[in-house]
Amino acid sequence: MIDDDKPHEECGVFGAWNVADAAAITALGLHALQHRGQEATGIVTHDGVRFHSHKGLGLVGDNYGDAKVMAGLPGPRAIGHNRYATTGDTVLRNVQPLFAEFEFGGFAVGHNGNLTNAHTLRKALTRRGCLFQSTMDSEVFVHLIAISLYSNVVDRLIDAIKQVIGAYSLVALTNEHLIGVRDPLGVRPLVLGKLSGADGKAGWVLSSESCGLDIVGAEFVRDVEPGEIVLIDDSGVQSIKPFTPQKPRFCVFEYIYFARPDSLMEGNSVYSARKKIGAQLAMEAPAEADVVVPVPDSGVPAAMGFAEASGINFELGIIRNHYVGRTFIEPTDQIRHLGVRLKHSANRAMIEGKRVVLVDDSIVRGTTSKKIVEMVRQAGAKEVHMRIAGPPTTHSCFYGIDTPERGKLLAARNSVDEMAKLIGVDSLSFITIDGLYKALGKPGRDALSPAFCDACFTGDYPIALTDNNEARDTQPSLLAEMS
Repeated sequence: MIDDDKPHEECGVFGAWNVADAAAITALGLHALQHRGQEATGIVTHDGVRFHSHKGLGLVGDNYGDAKVMAGLPGPRAIGHNRYATTGDTVLRNVQPLFAEFEFGGFAVGHNGNLTNAHTLRKALTRRGCLFQSTMDSEVFVHLIAISLYSNVVDRLIDAIKQVIGAYSLVALTNEHLIGVRDPLGVRPLVLGKLSGADGKAGWVLSSESCGLDIVGAEFVRDVEPGEIVLIDDSGVQSIKPFTPQKPRFCVFEYIYFARPDSLMEGNSVYSARKKIGAQLAMEAPAEADVVVPVPDSGVPAAMGFAEASGINFELGIIRNHYVGRTFIEPTDQIRHLGVRLKHSANRAMIEGKRVVLVDDSIVRGTTSKKIVEMVRQAGAKEVHMRIAGPPTTHSCFYGIDTPERGKLLAARNSVDEMAKLIGVDSLSFITIDGLYKALGKPGRDALSPAFCDACFTGDYPIALTDNNEARDTQPSLLAEMS
């Protein structure tokens, strides 16, 4: 890829119940969630008698623009999934939703997140004779349901999720229900929406983000609560809470980078949150400059907040080319060096002769940041100061975000001053962890009971890393790669 210097999204899930042309509604919802996964997509529908499925590599539009494909997905019920591979290779057998036939009927499931005991469970299930068809941790759910001794699908699902450890949101489809699930700490998001049904009754929608509701004209009802199972059928929505309540630890990086800015998270506007983060950053790390320039697109709202709070002019000093995927030129060393210019180009008229503040959401490896700084200097910037709308990313994520192993994170092995020299800026500052919490309406970070999952910044992992502990005991070299 041209830019592999960002944390990559987890996955996106969507579900629809009692909706006319549910496959088309689901495809639209997945289109709105495309930013959460671009490697593959799949939809499973139920027409009241049979299940139907289509899976494909690539983008939503590449798979569901064909009338023949859509005609093969009949029914008023559907679930869909956009994949970014955090575990398993990107091959068709790893594309979700997964589907299996059980004695109680069909069961399809789409999963966003990571199970931190998937490897441990997989070994135990394999010993029991379970045959895995994919390399995804998501398939663990299917096998746990298969071997459960409970009689109905809901009890089997509860049995399964009580055995897994991790951060996840699920959508599942059975002959009788659309099901949504969030992990007990609510690390991964899932929202419930309502729209006009296929038969005059209510139709229901589940989506990773509220932008998935907006695109289909659904009314936002509420967030699925941490540790909650919502069962949707023709009688409405039923809530089951099988876990002991815990203080939620929603992923703070959703606010900083992952979620679309027009989404609502926990009832809060992501766009407004990013502007407030930028304003807090300006208070904590002011800069004497002539212009504030965002690194597009994710840095734009924070840069706007920084500019407003600092009184410095905001300008689009970097223009992003939205029509670039993989490089279309043989990737020689020279082309790799120039690759960032395929995605970003300097707006010289806004930069030349000026002191520039570049605002971005994060620095991961630092390779792209360095190239952008070089590009801005070559466009005539007199000074370049970088401000980051997240604390230094010092730890890897094991909860569904694809980040490099810790040794490749620039902030894990360098001080801020060292990072500034490496990427070539006159000054570099990150928002503090307390400042981030304040921008999100908290008094600061309570070290004993944090309001968010912020493990990538603090190393405070709120969910047990069972597989990592097993690697420490049996394969120390593997742990070194993972940490």
